[in-house]
Amino acid sequence: MSRAFLVVMDSVGIGGAPDAGRFFNGDRPDTGANTLAHIARACAAGQAEEGRSGPLRLPNLDALGLGAAVQLASGAVAPGLGARPVGLWGAASEVSSGKDTPSGHWELAGVPVPWDWHYFPDTDPAFPEDLTRAVARAAGTDGILGNCHASGTEITARLGADHLRTGWPICYTSADSVFQIAAHEEGFGLDRLLKLCRDIAPMLHAMKVGRVIARPFVGTPGTGFTRTTNRRDYAIAPPAPVLTDWVQAAGGRVHAVGKIGDIFSMQGIDDVVKGSDAKLMKDLGDLVDSAEEGSLTFANFVEFDSLYGHRRDIAGYARALEWFDAALGPILARLREGDLMILTADHGNDPSWSGTDHTRERVPVLAAGRGAGAVGQLGFTDVAASIADHLGLAERGPGRSFL
Repeated sequence: MSRAFLVVMDSVGIGGAPDAGRFFNGDRPDTGANTLAHIARACAAGQAEEGRSGPLRLPNLDALGLGAAVQLASGAVAPGLGARPVGLWGAASEVSSGKDTPSGHWELAGVPVPWDWHYFPDTDPAFPEDLTRAVARAAGTDGILGNCHASGTEITARLGADHLRTGWPICYTSADSVFQIAAHEEGFGLDRLLKLCRDIAPMLHAMKVGRVIARPFVGTPGTGFTRTTNRRDYAIAPPAPVLTDWVQAAGGRVHAVGKIGDIFSMQGIDDVVKGSDAKLMKDLGDLVDSAEEGSLTFANFVEFDSLYGHRRDIAGYARALEWFDAALGPILARLREGDLMILTADHGNDPSWSGTDHTRERVPVLAAGRGAGAVGQLGFTDVAASIADHLGLAERGPGRSFL
């Protein structure tokens, strides 16, 4: 028997997507976006010194093949990442038509998205009247605040006081296929916010909006407002059985770390742990020590994306990468004989790019536990097929194993 660990470094793209020109941040196509290479270049040039210093240092990821994967994906050299790989390494391209969380994760789990997502226009207002009426009715209020494209931190700071005064939920969207609702955990109530999102999710899903996201926050107008870790995503369920279902069908357990349960609507998942990335790293280590034979542990580390990519914070992103790499080292050392750990990403979010949206990029595929070597250019679905191969599952999906 064997165990598998699939770790998604949210938004850690490596450039080179062949269709990047079809995806945009505002009026600028994503052609040339490269999250890892541009961060590494900024670090080497002394342009990412806040809270860290010098070239980007990722010895554990680089040893698995990260620097080599960047070159394979885009031809770019990432300064500081030049180790000779001791793991399996490659670069994967996505076929789904979105550069978002559900598209990337579903395809990594073996099921490309078979439809086009609905995106709200960047207009004021952004939402149709029937939707805003339905949200207000479900919330028990006379209206909503926001109704626009916005950064979550910006709109909370701008409308938090009005929200506390009126009790109306703050509703906004982004370039992703999302409908987000921010509300004060105490003034509005966390349970009430989660129920509101849960109640309106079917209407949004029928429109092919990928996720309804609860964005709770705390604070006061005087001290400022801060989002909490009690975020909850209500995503459309995958349209077909995915990797998690395949594992359960074979009698294995599936452990979700981070927002995996939300992304897959708990489809094929036995248990979930959530929290900050620091907590989740400890949870991942605990599962490396304790997970059962035949199991899959599926993890997402979101803070690269949520705290630094969207905010175009190069130094912050670099700090997060270096923290992740240092924390990963002891966990890699505790893998057992017969284990497979794959580290990858779901899309890019180049913090050097214009705009605030994700960027269309290839992603690294780094594997520990099955020897060393280049596995070349892959598809996202090849990740699921390889894990299925490793665990001896009958179902492999449309991908091909690189093992």
